[in-house]
Amino acid sequence: MLLHKSKTLTFFTPTAFKNSGAHFFDTGISAGFPSPAEDFKEQRLSLDRELVKNKEATFFARVSGQSMIGAGLDDNDLLVIDRSLEPTNNKIAVCFLDGEFTVKRLKVDKDEVWLKPENPNYPIIKITQENDFIIWGIVTNVIKKV
Repeated sequence: MLLHKSKTLTFFTPTAFKNSGAHFFDTGISAGFPSPAEDFKEQRLSLDRELVKNKEATFFARVSGQSMIGAGLDDNDLLVIDRSLEPTNNKIAVCFLDGEFTVKRLKVDKDEVWLKPENPNYPIIKITQENDFIIWGIVTNVIKKV
């Protein structure tokens, strides 16, 4: 369900499905030579249970832009955001800054906060008292299409 759209992020609320889960083979996938002796144990895997730790405080947002490519967040990736987590130094956070949502790495030193992009083509943003600023949530996972 679409919740909000800004220039850089489009927010969605997670929807749980009953009896959801894809088939999951808990054997590991070899990136080298396959092991023909492996027995395949089939289970059901729910991405909701894997990625969402606090359902009431979790949201999804789709990335738009290139400012975090060095952290592996690319255009159109889907972020899993937990609003219940404590924002700390070096975490990747979704922030509301001067009327727009943005995703950046937090740099916290004493009473100062910076929003650091992971792309040298974007400037580091120092948060001041003049900014309308809220740390909205912490990014816990990224879902990519291959």
